[in-house]
Amino acid sequence: MKIEFYKYQGTGNDFIILDNRENKWQLLKNQIAKLCDRRFGIGADGLMLLEKHPQLDFEMRYFNADGGEASMCGNGGRCMVSFAHQLGACAEIAKFMAVDGIHEAIVKKDGIVELKMLDVQDVAQIWNGYFTDTGSPHFVNFVDGIENYDVFSKGKEIRYHKHFAPDGCNANFVEEINPSTIQVRTYERGVENETLSCGTGVVASALATFTKNKLDIDEYAIITSGGNLTVRFMPILTGNFYAFKNIWLCGPAEFVFSGTIKIQE
Repeated sequence: MKIEFYKYQGTGNDFIILDNRENKWQLLKNQIAKLCDRRFGIGADGLMLLEKHPQLDFEMRYFNADGGEASMCGNGGRCMVSFAHQLGACAEIAKFMAVDGIHEAIVKKDGIVELKMLDVQDVAQIWNGYFTDTGSPHFVNFVDGIENYDVFSKGKEIRYHKHFAPDGCNANFVEEINPSTIQVRTYERGVENETLSCGTGVVASALATFTKNKLDIDEYAIITSGGNLTVRFMPILTGNFYAFKNIWLCGPAEFVFSGTIKIQE
């Protein structure tokens, strides 16, 4: 079976995208895993299908690099919007369905894609960090010397900790650079390794930083290994806790290359 694919990346978080609006592709888990393999396939952090939706511009289906259908991917969503816009499947302002619900997005002329995330009702303090769900579950831990931090080993411990069983949790490590700038490194479940960037992870990290410091800040500059992102939001104090609305993940989403690949059926 020959598959026409497109490769996109958002701050180093890279994805294989297939145009499945005609329902041509019904891929098996092992086929997706092989396509995402960096030695024996195309190589990517995940694979996405662009599909039709009866009311919205399109539907996004996301699969982790291990082939399993996954929770929301923020950078993947931004790349999918850029891809759909290039195909004419959506205008500069888009609305689409993802696994966690309906998202809005804006395609800027400079290649920046802004993605509206779902509201977050709670950022809970657990252990020495914070837990929240930004479309995917994330634990956020604040560290010093992030450049030399052992993200793989420490992240793997958190990802497989019995507290988060059976599905596991993504692990983010954050160093505060200044009051409105943070550096983030993320170990992602499904990829089972550190990625150059994680969209839902940097959103979780920004909300956790706000919750920790409670400063009059509604926008954070995010430094990742793959590039820079921005997260802005509206904090709402509810009792002793903050909820968050109008959360936007903003940054570049770029076409890398396209091609065809033959895989076994």
